[in-house]
Amino acid sequence: MLVHIGADMTAERWDDINEHVEEEWKAETTPFERVYEVVEQTREGHSAAELAERALVSEPTARRHCKALVNTGFAETEREGQTTLYRRNADRALVSRIHQLRADTSRDELLDGIERMKTELQRYQDEYGVISPEDLARTLDGDETAGWEDLSAWKTTRRNLAVAQAALAYEEASHHLTA
Repeated sequence: MLVHIGADMTAERWDDINEHVEEEWKAETTPFERVYEVVEQTREGHSAAELAERALVSEPTARRHCKALVNTGFAETEREGQTTLYRRNADRALVSRIHQLRADTSRDELLDGIERMKTELQRYQDEYGVISPEDLARTLDGDETAGWEDLSAWKTTRRNLAVAQAALAYEEASHHLTA
């Protein structure tokens, strides 16, 4: 049992911290918001029943909200036998990420970040003598921890570079369309 001392210094007992967090999440959000948050984190398809369990809603509620998310383009579906699976729309997630990056980062910061990431990618190529993380994976043994960590960082940097370049290109295209 966990004891939590709140702001008023009284002890509140929790038998299960997860249960407390779930109740707090339910109290602070609507069923639609919870389904949205769960789908937003979903890269692979999940059934309405699985999403309902994670979003703390009934299956019909999850299905109804998932259909609304599909209708708006936020989510997409696929069929697995008789089951409809729902997941976030990858293109929409990418566009959202690009917009967020543009909103949070100046053009100069974007350019500096792009240059740093290009330098980091070149460092991986020079250090391992290969041109891609996929090539590196073919050369690594299972016990080369540092190499596998670098491979993961290399892939992440390459992905982040692509997003930063897309944000810069989007900004430039937007500027030319409005000029």
